Amino acid sequence: MAVKTNNIYGKITITDRTVGKFVSQVALDCYGIIGLAPHNIFDAVRSFILGTERGVFVRASGDRMVVEISVVVKYGVSIKAVIEALKECVKYKTERFTGMIVDVIDVNVVGVKK
Repeated sequence: MAVKTNNIYGKITITDRTVGKFVSQVALDCYGIIGLAPHNIFDAVRSFILGTERGVFVRASGDRMVVEISVVVKYGVSIKAVIEALKECVKYKTERFTGMIVDVIDVNVVGVKK
C-alpha cells in the first residue's frame, strides 16, 4: 500500500518502495551501521519478488506506518546505543519525508563486522 495525502494542490502518492529506499539511505547514514541485509531467506525472496530495498520492509495503513530494518553493525560499538540512535533518526526523518506517523520501527541486528 502506498502513502497517500491530499493538499490544496492535489493528491500526493508515495509508494512503499520509495519510502523503503529513503529509510535504507537514512539507516546507512547512521553511525555504527555498516550495511543492510535480509533477516532470513523469506525476507530475501520477498525483497527480490516485490522489488523492495534489501533489509527494509515498510507497511503503510491509513496515516500510519510500520518499518522493519535488518542491519549489520560495526564491531566494537554499543549495539544498544547505535540501534536507539537509528530508530530516532529513521522515525524523525521518515515522518518529515512522508507526513505520516511511524508507529513501530523493528530493528534486527543480523551481523557484526569490522
